[in-house]
Amino acid sequence: MKNIRKAVIPAAGFGTRFLPATKAVPKEMLPIVDIPTIQYIVEEAAESGIEEILIVTNSYKACIENHFDQSFELEEKLKAGNDMERLHMIQRISDMANIYAVRQKHPRGLGHAILCAKSFIGDEPFAILLGDDIVVHKEKGAIRQLMEAAHTYDGSIIGVQPVKPEVLHKYGIVDPKSFVSEQIAKLSGMVEKPQPENAPSNLAVMGRYVLESEIFDYLENQVPGAGNEIQLTDAIARMAKDRNVYACSFLGKRYDVGDKIGFLQAQIDFALAREDLHDAMVEILSAALISD
Repeated sequence: MKNIRKAVIPAAGFGTRFLPATKAVPKEMLPIVDIPTIQYIVEEAAESGIEEILIVTNSYKACIENHFDQSFELEEKLKAGNDMERLHMIQRISDMANIYAVRQKHPRGLGHAILCAKSFIGDEPFAILLGDDIVVHKEKGAIRQLMEAAHTYDGSIIGVQPVKPEVLHKYGIVDPKSFVSEQIAKLSGMVEKPQPENAPSNLAVMGRYVLESEIFDYLENQVPGAGNEIQLTDAIARMAKDRNVYACSFLGKRYDVGDKIGFLQAQIDFALAREDLHDAMVEILSAALISD
């Protein structure tokens, strides 16, 4: 596979699971401690060597674009106060990668959101990172692991991790044809949100993809699926009938920050991992356990 330079981050959903907080604030801007969720996703892409990132938004999410833009007034204020630490932190956000935005005018599903990136991607292979999944790994990001797999195997790569039977219905589940290594399986297809008895495996798609540009050919004539939306999973399943598609079981701890429990778990773990917050967080948790 050619060098992967571009990534797409879909961020056009309404975040209804986090209402009322997301009535006026995009869910992607809800912070994990003091960093917006979407910044973690952009950082993962940039640290993996991605040079250009397209964020698919909607009409009320201009603040996402603003977050990654240069803020002249704020930078001048920080300079005037000689607050160089915060100045460098702010400048780094806008310097991570070349970031663009396009609006999904109609909420027609994840597959349609990816289709909005067709002209941006052209005929290049590209990465997709969903903002509901944050993956922490000490050595390399999840998308970097998929990019390396894409350079080894001839085809598209889907990031997966095993899940328990009781939650299979929440995910796209891959159907392995054969395993070519301990972490890599060639796929015969995928199923969107199956019931446990109909699931072809326990390997769930976890919001990371490296796809060949041919996916757009399938998305353009994809009929609506689950939720009457254009499902990316359905298009990939069709592509797997014609082209090589692999699943990569990536390493790292994954947080489903689109779920309230996962979001709270990320808050705790990320705070505990920070030197400036660890001791205070331990005290808070200890006090909460004692009071119970």
